[in-house]
Amino acid sequence: MRALIQRVSRASVQVDSEEAASIGRGYLVLLGVGAGDGEEQAAWLAHKIAGLRLFEDDAGRMNLGLKDVEGAVLAVSQFTLYGDARKGRRPSFTQAAPPAQAEELYHRFCDLLAAEGVPVEKGVFQAHMEVALVNDGPVTLWLEREP
Repeated sequence: MRALIQRVSRASVQVDSEEAASIGRGYLVLLGVGAGDGEEQAAWLAHKIAGLRLFEDDAGRMNLGLKDVEGAVLAVSQFTLYGDARKGRRPSFTQAAPPAQAEELYHRFCDLLAAEGVPVEKGVFQAHMEVALVNDGPVTLWLEREP
């Protein structure tokens, strides 16, 4: 399972020109589910993201987490994180989980993150989304937990 985390001052998702979800301060999490992923990967990532300290304290150091700043997560499923473009010009997505498995683990990840006390908003699974964000910093972090 892969997550691209961006610290944001705000982020939103639109589907068919209508806002589907939005947050203020927090993290935009682009989540990719791999073919071999399961509960262990979802739980590890949710716990790790809930505890990350990516916000600056009064001294300018990244010592504050989501709960400290009353932040939220906008979680967006993104199978293209498993795109492999090493050969040819069109990426292969054979390492991505099939849609049914990916959707189940995406929702499970969101539930586990919410159980950690983090407010979670969701994108729309398998929809064409327009994601808008203001990356704060910019701060971007890549996390991966392989099966």
